[in-house]
Amino acid sequence: MRIQRLDKDIKQNLLEDLLKRSPNNYGEYEQGVQEILDRVKNEKDQAIFDYTKKFDQAEINAQNIKVTEEEIKEAYELADPKLIEIIRKALKNIESYHKKQRQFSWFDSQPDGTILGQKVTPLHRVGVYVPGGKAVYPSSVLMNIVPAKVAGVDEIIMVTPPGKDGKVTPNTLIAAHEAGATAIYKVGGAQAIGALAYGTESIPKVDKIVGPGNIYVALAKKAVYGHVSIDAIAGPSEILVIADETANPRYVAADLLSQAEHDELASAILVTTSEELVQKVSDQVDGFLKELSRSEIIQKSLDNYGYILVADTMDDVIDIANDIASEHLEIQTKNPYDVMTKIRNAGAIFIGEYSSEPLGDYFAGPNHVLPTNGTAKFFSALSVDDFIKKSSIISYSKDALQNIHKDIEAFAEAEQLTAHANSIKVRFEAEAE
Repeated sequence: MRIQRLDKDIKQNLLEDLLKRSPNNYGEYEQGVQEILDRVKNEKDQAIFDYTKKFDQAEINAQNIKVTEEEIKEAYELADPKLIEIIRKALKNIESYHKKQRQFSWFDSQPDGTILGQKVTPLHRVGVYVPGGKAVYPSSVLMNIVPAKVAGVDEIIMVTPPGKDGKVTPNTLIAAHEAGATAIYKVGGAQAIGALAYGTESIPKVDKIVGPGNIYVALAKKAVYGHVSIDAIAGPSEILVIADETANPRYVAADLLSQAEHDELASAILVTTSEELVQKVSDQVDGFLKELSRSEIIQKSLDNYGYILVADTMDDVIDIANDIASEHLEIQTKNPYDVMTKIRNAGAIFIGEYSSEPLGDYFAGPNHVLPTNGTAKFFSALSVDDFIKKSSIISYSKDALQNIHKDIEAFAEAEQLTAHANSIKVRFEAEAE
């Protein structure tokens, strides 16, 4: 990992470097993605079947595109019973956490007949995208479906690419079934996003699409936004560790590498005030690279976007952490809660040396679908809020409106919207005479 002393120039170069990883910088793929979306919109199922054969080498048709109960039963027979039990334990934690996020309708009435309120309604149908291919992430299945289920969404439609045999991996199916997916379809890539956004003969149109994917999926979600809602446009994974001289260098190194192994564009950054910690962490990283199975990917990730930054003060550390706005932020310092109160921008904050980032990925309960590429400055983790909508409630009695109708009319006339003013005025025209 490159070691640099933090200054103004290093900070600016680092921020620019990290932004290169954003899906917004991959415009050369947009035309190809749009062509796929247009074809799905026009040809529906046939386009889905053709693209699945082309990209996944699987023969999918109207008869086998939807996962059957028999396939789910087979998945349980093939899976490791211990993993099934772990999935259920994680599911319980995730569900418990998200239940605390639920919002409810409210109404406020006044003696003059004024009633104001907010009606909270779950979305009717949502689509959950689950990646396939080399990586299988049942944890992401849980993280995307559970908050939708807790919110009260009526239909949760999951899509995921099949293997060459036309089947979905057992662990993915089990996680989806345990979490409560309504239906599962064997389609991935940009074509799956198009199917969810526009609807086909087999796959119903949804109201919102959530879930991570590759660059084609990210750009497809960006392109269909407006036809449907989306959660966010996810970028590569990232971790930032804030540490001082009290941190365990072996823990810090291990946590940095836990994200670097995701892919070559992943970012792993340590920011510290301790010169001594820097070399110790660097040595531990080198040692781990000789042991870990994905060391080649990790090394490329560290070469591209791995940094150890040495700052003069903890205030400087906190400033750069807020500027980077990392997806995952670990605090391993003498007074971690004091540091935490000064953090404004982070997707998830892990406090203390026994709160390693994978704890959040799999088991603790908070959602691991988090804002990336600095978007933690204005986006939040996926939550129950993403699966509800809010309608304002307004009810006035005649007496309540009579007290203020002239104010409304004057306001409307000041904006030269005379029809607005008239809509209020006609209700009191008899009294005006």
